[in-house]
Amino acid sequence: MNLHEYQGKDLFSNYNLPVSKRKVVFNANDVIEACNEISGSKWVVKAQVHAGGRGKAGGVKLIETPEEGVKFAKKWLGNNLITYQTGKNGQPVNAILVEEFTDIERELYLSVIIDRDSKKIVFIGSSEGGVNIEDVAKNRPEKIIYEGVLFGDSSLPDNARNIAKVLKLNESQTIQLISMVENLLRLFVEKDLSLLEINPLVITRNGDLLCLDAKVNIDSNALYRQLDLMEMNDESQQNPQEVEAAKSDLSYVSLDGNIGCMVNGAGLAMGTMDTIKYFGGNPANFLDVGGTATQERVAKAFKIILKDPDVKVVLVNIFGGIVRCDLIAEGIIAAIKGVEVNIPVIVRLEGNNSEKGSQILSKAKIKIESINNLAEAAKRAVAFAK
Repeated sequence: MNLHEYQGKDLFSNYNLPVSKRKVVFNANDVIEACNEISGSKWVVKAQVHAGGRGKAGGVKLIETPEEGVKFAKKWLGNNLITYQTGKNGQPVNAILVEEFTDIERELYLSVIIDRDSKKIVFIGSSEGGVNIEDVAKNRPEKIIYEGVLFGDSSLPDNARNIAKVLKLNESQTIQLISMVENLLRLFVEKDLSLLEINPLVITRNGDLLCLDAKVNIDSNALYRQLDLMEMNDESQQNPQEVEAAKSDLSYVSLDGNIGCMVNGAGLAMGTMDTIKYFGGNPANFLDVGGTATQERVAKAFKIILKDPDVKVVLVNIFGGIVRCDLIAEGIIAAIKGVEVNIPVIVRLEGNNSEKGSQILSKAKIKIESINNLAEAAKRAVAFAK
């Protein structure tokens, strides 16, 4: 689960991390009050979406009057911001962050991730901030440090000093970084984060470190114990079908193809997608209806798949284990009738009572093709999609 920048900075404040004076607004006319409350003669206004690249897309602006901020907010609130990370449709802007202007001397990069190879939490630091860290890693790898740390370890100050050397910090700034690394690590562990990124981490003209941005990702598997963070979830930033699927306990990921996939089992679902790609097609989604594949779950899955206007055909690939294929076949027929599916549906059944299930499908007076060979079923789906 992702957080907005303003939410991430609220977390930073709770963990004594240096952030700018700020206020989030949801109405354009509130920008004037926010500027007055922050005070100063310049401010920065930022459109709040779950994506990077906002500055290049016009979603971040330096303003010298509150009225400029009102104009900026009216432009973006209720509209979609398109960046290189959002896709062609962009993401809706429902909030604007108003911040005090920061006089920047130098931009740095700092992030915290989990490295599964070393089984450690790793700090990534770079003296090149404000740009894509991937480009720095590719073209100037000597500018980056990967520092593995252990929570509660006494050598953490030494880890921070190693990072400070690469960031080219003076002694005063190094002392600040030591405190920052300790607090970031505590935040990362206590809030079950999977990614924490500050790009840029800046040195102000006064020589102090400041978190000018905040990207925070929470491990979704740990949300049951982070109920306060769950309340921060902004569903408007997520794919609507993915949100609906999650509420129905279905594993669904939207893709950019035109062949809808409905499969029981994550491994089988990935194998189905690979087979479609092998024969020249493009899956529209990953969808695992789970081991039970009941009529209700199948019907819900069809509804979610069909909300994607690009889907031209649905490929159902079910392996009957504990659940019999004949019962699954009856559920598929009932679901298709109930949902009013008007595009071709290809069904491949394998496993427990698969022959009986195929017979039921072949006798059904609806538009279903029963093909028990996965390769042939995938080829047929690709043909329909084209």
